[in-house]
Amino acid sequence: MTFTLGRRDDRSAPHSGPRLVLGSASPRRVALLAQIGVKPDAVLPAEIDETPRPLEGPSALAERLAREKALATSAIAGKRADLVPCLTLAADTVVGVGRRILPKCETCDEAEACLSLLSGRGHRVFTGLALVTGNGAVRRRLVETRLRFKRLSRGEVEAYLLSGEWRGKAGGYAIQGLAGVFVQRLVGSYSNVVGLPLAEAATLLAGEGYHVYRRWA
Repeated sequence: MTFTLGRRDDRSAPHSGPRLVLGSASPRRVALLAQIGVKPDAVLPAEIDETPRPLEGPSALAERLAREKALATSAIAGKRADLVPCLTLAADTVVGVGRRILPKCETCDEAEACLSLLSGRGHRVFTGLALVTGNGAVRRRLVETRLRFKRLSRGEVEAYLLSGEWRGKAGGYAIQGLAGVFVQRLVGSYSNVVGLPLAEAATLLAGEGYHVYRRWA
């Protein structure tokens, strides 16, 4: 059987569709978008207070922060003539054990406490996605991945702490790096654990006319 590829009339020029602004300073999210052929027209992270509210659980925190980041970045982008109109995508990833929210570790003690808590038990990673459309509407998704770590030896914990890879990571680890060896079980989206669930992000964008596959050619 022979297949003939005709002219693809739906091929998009770089700016033939809506512009895309990413509201995140995370190089991991930029790299994940690049993996599926997407290069944002601008990366404009917004500074917001990420402190959890009283009684706020991990999933609620991820949803709220993603929405706040997207709206804050949309306001910044709205002041730039070269970006109007645009879609503004933001995300926030939270690691939780039960209702306990694990920090984005900045000290060795924080990372050690997280690894000790995760050792030999299950946890969940939630990523809130928020997309602000050109008319100011907010489209949202929440993605959950369940994981289980093997029981970590003292030597493994110490070696991982020395690597420094935990710094700035929610839950004190990066699954795409050395800590991948700690994961015994994963149910759900792998890219969600890295920081941006790709299938769900692409679906949100497609709903607003930004079709990822049109950027593959």
